Amino acid sequence: MGSLVRGAWQEDISRTLDGRFIRPATSFRNFVTADGSPGPSGEGGFPAEAGRYHLYVSLACPWAHRTLIFRKLKKLEDVVSVSITGPLYGKTGWEFGTALGGTPDSVNGKATLAEIYLLAEPHYSGRVSVPMLWDKKRCTIVNNESSEIIRMLNAAFDAFTDVRTDYYPAALRAEIDSINDIVYPTVNNGVYRAGFATSQEAYEEAARALFATLDVLEARLSRQRYLVGRQITEADWRLFTTLIRFDAVYHGHFKCNLRRIADYPSLWNYTRDLYAVPGVSETVSIDHIKRHYYGSQLKVNPTGIVPIGPIIDFTAPHDRARFA
Repeated sequence: MGSLVRGAWQEDISRTLDGRFIRPATSFRNFVTADGSPGPSGEGGFPAEAGRYHLYVSLACPWAHRTLIFRKLKKLEDVVSVSITGPLYGKTGWEFGTALGGTPDSVNGKATLAEIYLLAEPHYSGRVSVPMLWDKKRCTIVNNESSEIIRMLNAAFDAFTDVRTDYYPAALRAEIDSINDIVYPTVNNGVYRAGFATSQEAYEEAARALFATLDVLEARLSRQRYLVGRQITEADWRLFTTLIRFDAVYHGHFKCNLRRIADYPSLWNYTRDLYAVPGVSETVSIDHIKRHYYGSQLKVNPTGIVPIGPIIDFTAPHDRARFA
């Protein structure tokens, strides 16, 4: 995996320490707010406006997938535009174009995401990651941290949509944050910690923690419809983007094969319940997901061969309405 180092692409940047995968922190942490005032980090000057902001995403990436779901649920398609990379890494990472279901870069006209990072910061050092939120007016990156972008989409653009569903309501924030603090390290990032581990000890540590958390979540969801009671929250969508990829990719490619999500009755029904939310299925591309992981991560899958299975029916009936 490569990165930009002082504006130049450098291959084979190690991201492990003692065999353990270390995820670098994201670099751009400004916030779009309703009135342009500063958010929790970064600087101000990014007021919510229709047509001003652009999302760069990959359909394969679970972190980017979160932002596409929130853009869809909040009906912001005409407010925040989007460009989609192809599923395969090129010589310098994510690339644009119509091959394999990607789109051109409709804002900056660039061939690669790396070029757009360098537009914002010519001597940038760091990962060239999706999602990335771009400000067309200031010609710079607002933010490339998915957990923060979804909160902007959830609340900052309310003046431009008639959807009033709040996925991070004040009364539930402490519980949502508590769930996120468990799910992120052991599940969302846990699959990567298992898949990119370079020692047996590091792999087993990550994989066992992953399945321990899935066991806890299975028990929780056997008692209630969603992670935080009766309503869908941010915590559910953050978990969903890992679950939807699990049996197709993480189970085999990342060696997270103690069990499938399909082997957990509550988690499997819960995944199909969320998939059935209007608009969500349109954000899911199992083809992009499989092509990217198996075809691009050649240190994990050196042949680049993409498996033909498994067959997964996310549209099968679920039993979650019994909690309504």
